[in-house]
Amino acid sequence: MCRAEGVKLFLKGSRCHSEKCQITKRRGKPGKAPRARMQKLSDYGIQLREKQRVKRTYGMLEKQFRIFFERANRQRGVTAENLVRMLEQRLDNVVYRMHFASSRSQARQLVSHGHVMVNDRRVTIPSFLVQKDDVLELRERGKMMTAVKDSLKEYSRSGTLPWLQVDPDAVRGRVLALPRRADVPDLEGVNEQLIVELYSK
Repeated sequence: MCRAEGVKLFLKGSRCHSEKCQITKRRGKPGKAPRARMQKLSDYGIQLREKQRVKRTYGMLEKQFRIFFERANRQRGVTAENLVRMLEQRLDNVVYRMHFASSRSQARQLVSHGHVMVNDRRVTIPSFLVQKDDVLELRERGKMMTAVKDSLKEYSRSGTLPWLQVDPDAVRGRVLALPRRADVPDLEGVNEQLIVELYSK
């Protein structure tokens, strides 16, 4: 998927930062005839690629992504910014942002298996939207996992985003504020307005 989009989507955790990353090893498009797909894209093709990149970054299916767009469109304000904010508010994404997991897929598994508590209540829905002042914590069994301990090492190296606060020793975090578009490093270079134009046709 990273090769199809031509950028790193950071789907494999620490592997994406190593020499094993497929973008680093093989720069061409996937498939038998990659040159045939390197032709100039139409306006629709450009819009589609932006949507696919964002959808794949957050590990969502088309139906799920469309539901999020429709909810963002019904809210007040700019639809594109609402969409990005809601994607960042997803519980699996916040668990990943807090470095409790090395990838969003791993974070989704932690949530689905019941290891994540939100305000002292177990939540097993990855698409659950966290709100300001929500407190996230892993249950005792989750705190003992080797994968979680390895992921928290990244927190000591790079910290976390300004809208989150993390206590790595307690494996607990707090949502200090709702995320802004400028607080989303994974979508650097993405024009989310193209997604709005795509779905508005």
